[in-house]
Amino acid sequence: MYVSHVMRRFGTEFHAVLRGSTKTHGHLRDRIVAIIVATIGVDLVCAVLALLFEKGHGQVHSYGSALFWTSTQLLTVSSQFVNPITTPGRILDVFMEAYSITVVATMAAVIGAFLLRRARELEEAGNTA
Repeated sequence: MYVSHVMRRFGTEFHAVLRGSTKTHGHLRDRIVAIIVATIGVDLVCAVLALLFEKGHGQVHSYGSALFWTSTQLLTVSSQFVNPITTPGRILDVFMEAYSITVVATMAAVIGAFLLRRARELEEAGNTA
């Protein structure tokens, strides 16, 4: 009973974020989209750089393998690829890892701000359920 109530409420809020039904929901949606678009851009650019830096030195032999490597690095799940061999490749790797940590922290802050704002809105509306 409780779990179904929580999941129904989550579904309602999730749908409201997708539609941007209120200013608060719209802000969350806009911030998530901006982070996703920026991360895709960073991924594509880093793949080109990885190919330039590592081609012929490590396991990066094509744009596809470079994109695979950068994507797994940005997702912080790593891959079966060995660490970069060249100094520019290593600097790129550190940049991508720092970017990933920043994105995770930013997403946590964005969601936390959303939850606080929604709690205040529901409190003001007298709907604490």
